[in-house]
Amino acid sequence: MQTRTSWRSVALGMLGVLLATGAFAPRDLAAQPSLVVLVRHGEKATEGGNDPSLSEAGKARAQALADALAMTTPSTIIVSSLKRTAETAVVVSAKTGIMPTVIPISGATHIADVAAAVRKATGVVLVVGHSNTVPAIVTALGGPKLPDICDASYATMFVLTPNADGKAAQVVLAHYGAADGPLPAACAGMVAK
Repeated sequence: MQTRTSWRSVALGMLGVLLATGAFAPRDLAAQPSLVVLVRHGEKATEGGNDPSLSEAGKARAQALADALAMTTPSTIIVSSLKRTAETAVVVSAKTGIMPTVIPISGATHIADVAAAVRKATGVVLVVGHSNTVPAIVTALGGPKLPDICDASYATMFVLTPNADGKAAQVVLAHYGAADGPLPAACAGMVAK
């Protein structure tokens, strides 16, 4: 019996090999991360006010994140003060024993504070943020200016390799876990599939 392999499975497998081998990592950088993986939190529950937990789909996405990072071990995990980001990182944290660093989301300095924490880290860094913070963090770390992630999109993953001497970082856009459903027309131009 023959099984079909989806392009998503092949892409995640290739990404895993690149992460494990350090193919993205510049060799001449000291005292900064070799690789930064940035994702939005998983799908959130419809109840819970301003700080909802993950839905069942969000919990599945947290497992998918751990699966996507199975061939690498983050040395640092950064989350916001909202519980859905910590819940998205919980499987990776449990597998690696790395306790997340919490950067409060309140205040105008959140993006700068996360970028500063990433720059102080070494090795692989996982950042779990929000639809409006992840693209801004990519930009703050030397990546391109990006629009917010569509509110209906959860599968986007950015893999960023910092660069030396103020040069632009290298950024790979990938997807992990279940594919996003059909996105509203309002999402045109936003980071998505």
